[in-house]
Amino acid sequence: MFVRVAAANLLKKLRFPASYGFPASSVTTNAFSGKLKLSRCYQAGAHSWRIDLRDPCLWIVISGHVAMTLGISASTVFAEDAIAEASSDNDPGGDLIGLRKIEDGSVVSNIHTAKWRVFTDKAREFFLQGKLDEAEKLFLSAIQEAKEGFGEKDSHVASACNNLAELYRVKKAFDKAEPLYLEAIDILEESFGPDDVRVGVAVHNLGQFYLGQRKLEEARVNYEIKRRVLGYGHSECSDTMYHLGVVLYLQGKERDAEALIKDSIRMLEEGGEGESFICIRRLRYLSQIYMKSHRVAEAEMVQRKIVHVMELSKGWNSLDTVIAAESLALTLQASGNTKDSKELLERCLNVRKELLPGDHIQIGANLLHLARVTMLDCSQYKKLDVSRAKDVLEMAKGHLQNSISIALKCLEKVMKQTEKLKKYSKPGDSRKEGQAALAILLQSLNTLSSVELDKQELQKIQDRDINIEAKEALLQCISAYNEFVHNRSVADTPEIKNEYLSCLKRAQNLFGHKIVEEPSNQKDFQYS
Repeated sequence: MFVRVAAANLLKKLRFPASYGFPASSVTTNAFSGKLKLSRCYQAGAHSWRIDLRDPCLWIVISGHVAMTLGISASTVFAEDAIAEASSDNDPGGDLIGLRKIEDGSVVSNIHTAKWRVFTDKAREFFLQGKLDEAEKLFLSAIQEAKEGFGEKDSHVASACNNLAELYRVKKAFDKAEPLYLEAIDILEESFGPDDVRVGVAVHNLGQFYLGQRKLEEARVNYEIKRRVLGYGHSECSDTMYHLGVVLYLQGKERDAEALIKDSIRMLEEGGEGESFICIRRLRYLSQIYMKSHRVAEAEMVQRKIVHVMELSKGWNSLDTVIAAESLALTLQASGNTKDSKELLERCLNVRKELLPGDHIQIGANLLHLARVTMLDCSQYKKLDVSRAKDVLEMAKGHLQNSISIALKCLEKVMKQTEKLKKYSKPGDSRKEGQAALAILLQSLNTLSSVELDKQELQKIQDRDINIEAKEALLQCISAYNEFVHNRSVADTPEIKNEYLSCLKRAQNLFGHKIVEEPSNQKDFQYS
């Protein structure tokens, strides 16, 4: 299941290098369907053709974060890491047609090249089905057939090596993958020279491989090589600058990283791709850098730009626009602009209720955010209008109760799905949905305890009197973590763990260790 999802996701992240002349090849079409509307025209001598990037038959290997395919021709084609998405083009083209030719123009066709094509196609099918062991055997055979049919140092061998390297990367057999990436680079350097664009793309893929393992210095070196090979004016330079910026940011070189990422965005905008998905993703990454550096005003400017682009391109009746607006709302909340934040969150909630089922976890998360910003509103009324402050807290409590109810329904549904899926496949999607629902549940219960404590403060109840509702919310938070993580196998995450520890520490500080440790308070999770 993971591999299928990874493959499907990667279809959205594929991009050719520059328009580069290389010989045509024959491709047998299949029934797979793609979602991209991309097409580019390629030319080699008297031959020309248009490639429809929506057609997955073009891609020999399609996988999670990175993929380079060389099997279609002597040129390299690569798919980007999940951190950076491919640019889009609204002009759908035709299918790739023609015979495969090598650089001297002669047709290469023999029993070994035929087997290479068959093994590669079948291996790809197994790969997309998640049958990695079967795919591995065929990719190994494809390497041997490519060597015998095309020659030891032919670019088709580089393609076959890279395909097997990708499979090993997905299987996390990194020690087997790295030598294959290096062999592919060596073959291309020997065939075309170290400054050829195909070598640059192959080096880029190795950089992606290192980045996925957080080998940052190795990744940086490879991205620098690709940037040198391509040159600043190359159409793929924007991608390289972005990936290099990501690596530098992870290395703590924030100023240099910011400059590179902003340059990569500027190049996309100057190339007419300012509204593309890849540009939006890079703008989001830039805003995250600003938020982590507490540069809230700059993050707000970037996010307003994103929302503006999404409104123009998709309108408000789109979850993509809603997600962008919600991010802006949370940034506005962080800057203290609760009025605009609340209005945006309410608008997001209304759209989600129209587009999604009533118990969807996105609605639960939206309600949680709305409750939090409503609580900030309450602080403005505490001294001036106590009655109004109480009403605001009740409103926040209502949002939280609805959020808790949705999260619980989602968790129960996920638990049932997980039991069924265990019989057939790995429940990857259900697991992630369960983790998200549990995180929302714990955060909502923790926030509910804050609402009850604020109500207690407004009512001027003595500190020595234990707030029963706040205590119950915190204990429910602790019990929910124990129930779903320890007893019902929802995988723990840092976010879930941190929320649990926050609830635990808060309960201990407010009510003492004894209350938390009492057997009567260690009962199974049950929310009413």
